[in-house]
Amino acid sequence: MTDTHVDVVAAEIAVEQDHLDRVHTELAKAGRRADLVAVDGMARGRTSRTGDVRDEEMSGLFERDALVYNAAKRRAHLEHQHEGLVFGRLDLADGPGDGERAEDREIRYIGRLGVRDDDYEPLVIDWRAPAASPFYRATPGDNHGVIRRRVLRCRGEEVVGVEDDLMVPEAPEDMVVVGDGALLAALTRTRGQQMRDIVATIQAHQDEAIRATDRGITEITGGPGTGKTVVALHRAAYLLYANRRRYESGGILVIGPSSAYTAYIERVLPSLGEDSVTLRSLGDVVDVITAVRQESPEVAAIKGSLQMRTLLRRLAGRAVPGAPTSLRVMVDGQPVHLDEGTLAGIRKQALRDRTRNQATTAVRDLLAEAAWRSVREGDREDFLEAFDSSLAVDEFVDAWWPQIDPREALLWLEDTELSYDVARSILSQGDAAALAHAARETLELGTWTVSDVALVDELAVRLGPVEEAAPEERSFFEIEELDGVEELRAMGSAIEAPAVDHHLSPTSARERLLQGTVGRPDDYAHVLVDEAQDLSPMQWRMIGRRGRRASWTVVGDTAQASWSDLDEADRAREEAYGSQQRQAFHMTTNYRNAQEIFDYARDVILPVVPDADIPDAVRETGVRPAEVTFGDALDESRPDVATVAAEALEALTQEVDGSIAVITPQRHEQAVARLHGSHDGQVVVIDPLSTKGLEWDATLVVDPDAIVQESPGGARILYVVLTRAAHRMTVLRPLG
Repeated sequence: MTDTHVDVVAAEIAVEQDHLDRVHTELAKAGRRADLVAVDGMARGRTSRTGDVRDEEMSGLFERDALVYNAAKRRAHLEHQHEGLVFGRLDLADGPGDGERAEDREIRYIGRLGVRDDDYEPLVIDWRAPAASPFYRATPGDNHGVIRRRVLRCRGEEVVGVEDDLMVPEAPEDMVVVGDGALLAALTRTRGQQMRDIVATIQAHQDEAIRATDRGITEITGGPGTGKTVVALHRAAYLLYANRRRYESGGILVIGPSSAYTAYIERVLPSLGEDSVTLRSLGDVVDVITAVRQESPEVAAIKGSLQMRTLLRRLAGRAVPGAPTSLRVMVDGQPVHLDEGTLAGIRKQALRDRTRNQATTAVRDLLAEAAWRSVREGDREDFLEAFDSSLAVDEFVDAWWPQIDPREALLWLEDTELSYDVARSILSQGDAAALAHAARETLELGTWTVSDVALVDELAVRLGPVEEAAPEERSFFEIEELDGVEELRAMGSAIEAPAVDHHLSPTSARERLLQGTVGRPDDYAHVLVDEAQDLSPMQWRMIGRRGRRASWTVVGDTAQASWSDLDEADRAREEAYGSQQRQAFHMTTNYRNAQEIFDYARDVILPVVPDADIPDAVRETGVRPAEVTFGDALDESRPDVATVAAEALEALTQEVDGSIAVITPQRHEQAVARLHGSHDGQVVVIDPLSTKGLEWDATLVVDPDAIVQESPGGARILYVVLTRAAHRMTVLRPLG
C-alpha cells in the first residue's frame, strides 16, 4: 500500500469521524433530554398530602409512571448500541442527473437508530426505514440512485476503516472509492463468542426477505453459511419497527435449537435496537423448565414422534399411581361402597368435556350421585349435603383425584408396567421399556431432557393448569391463639413467631424436577423458528400452541436435519401453520465457508443426500482442510487423541486470530475437555448437536465417523459440523 493511498484513506476516515462526532454529540443531548423527562415525571407524582389521594393527584401519578417508563426505555435504547452506531453512508444522485457535481448529490448516513440535529435534520437514518432500503438493495445493475455505498467500521466512537462499493460504471472525478467492497471485508473478519449482526453487509436478495410482508408464513431456506439466521433476526427487528403496535404488544418469540445457540445470538436483536423479543431454546420453551440434556437418538425418536399424542392422552386419563381403588365411607348413617369399576366410569365421565385439573368439583358431584344411587334411603338432599361435608370423602378425593402437575404425570412412566400399559398397541415393548428407563434416569439425575419439554407441554394442555387450593379457614381457637400472640408482640414481649423460609432450595432430584408451576402457554404475534429441520413433531405441536394467531418466519435446510422422519415432522408443521398464506425465499450464496472447506463438506453430504441444497461459496483461501490421525490411548507407540488434538490446535492458533471450536463426539469428550478455554479463551470444546447455527474462524473436528454413529441424523449432523469454520479446518481421524 503506497503512502499516497494511506493518506487518501486517512482523509476519508477523518471525514467520517467528523460526522460520527456530531452524531454522538446529538446522542448525548438526547440522553440528557431523557433524564430531564424522568426528573419531570418524578416531580408530577409528588404530593405533600397524606391519606386519600385526590383524582388530580392520581392523574399526576399516572403521568409520572408513563414519563419515567418511557424515559428509561429511551435511555436504554440509546445505550444498547454495539459495534458502532453509524455503519453506512449512501451518496445518491439528487434528482434525475448523474450526480457528477457534489452539489447534485444527497448524502444519507445509515445506522442502528435514527438521530436528528437541533433543526430536526437527519444525521442518521434508522436502517429499517424505507429511506435506508437502497443501502441493501442497490446493485450495479439496479442502483436505486446510489452512486457509492460506503460501510463504516467503528470501534466504539472511533471510525477505524471504510469500504466502498461503486454502483455506477465510473465514479465522479471528485469522489474517492476505497477498499474491495463491504461484503468481502465482513467475511474476512474474525468471529467472536457471539454472533455479529451483519446489517451493514446484507445483500439485496436477503433484504427482500427481511422486508417482505408480515402476513402468514415466511420460509427462508438455503444451505450452510447462506445467512439465513441473520436474515431472520433482522426480519424480527424490521417487523417491530414497521408495525410496532402489533408486535411490541403481542411479542415475538424466537426459537433456537440449543442454549449455546441462544447465547451466541442474544446480542443481535438488542444491537439492532430491539428488546421486545423472547429468545428461547427448545429446552426452555416451557417457563419452569430449563433443559440442556440430550437423549440417546433412539429415545429422542420415540419421544418426538406423533405416537406420543395417543400415549400421553391415555396417561393423562388414567388413575393416579397408588390412589385408592374403591370408596368405603359412612354418610348420614349409611354405608357407601363404590368399587373400582364405578370409579373408572366416573373418571371417564368427568373427563368427557373438561380437563383433569378443572374437574375436581364435577368429580365430587359425580361421586355424590353414585353414592346416593348405591344407597337410595332417606332424604336425598340431606344425604348429598352430608356427603359433601364428610371429612372422609375429602380425604378420599384428595387421594383419588389430586391436582396433577404435568411433570409429575410424565414421571409416572418410571414404572415399567405402567409404561407397557399406556403404550399398548402404540409402541413396542422395547420402546415402552426405553421410556421407563429414561424416566428413571431423569429422576436419578434431577434434570429434564430437551425431548421431555414438548411432552410436558402436551400433558399440561391435556391436564389443564394446576388449581391452587383455597386457603383453609382458621377455627375460632386458632384465631384466638393468633390474637394472643399479636397482643403479646404489641406489648413488647420477647416472644417471636418462628421464621419461615419460603424459598428453600430443593433437597432431592424430584423436588428439583418439580420446582415452580407450569402455566398456560403465552400467545405471540410472531414466531421465528431457526433450524426448523431439527424440530420433532411433538416440538412443532409445542411451538404451534404459542403461535395460533401469529405470523411466522421459519428458517431451515433439510440436508442438516437431526430429525429422521421429515414427512411426519412436515405434517406436524403444517398443522402448526394452519391455513395461512405462504411465501418463500431461497438463499444460494455461502458467505461463511471458504471454498476449500465447503468442498470437503459437500463431498460428505452428497452421497447421503443427493438432492442437498448446495450453495455457492464466494471466496477462496488456497488452504484445504488438514487431516491428521491419532492412535489408541493404550498404544504408546502412536500419539493419542488428546496429544494430537493439542498439537493440531496449536497449529490452528498460528493461522487464525479469532475463535476456534473443538467439535468432539461423546466418546472423546473427556480426552479433549482440558482444551476448553485455552489460548486466552480462544478455544471452546463443544458437542456436534450444539454447533447448530454457530460459526468459528477455525474448527478442529474429532473423529467424524464417531460423530455419525452417535448423532441423530448421522451424516447430516457431520455435514453441519464440517460447515462451521470460516477460514481453517482440521479433521482428526483414528488410525485403522
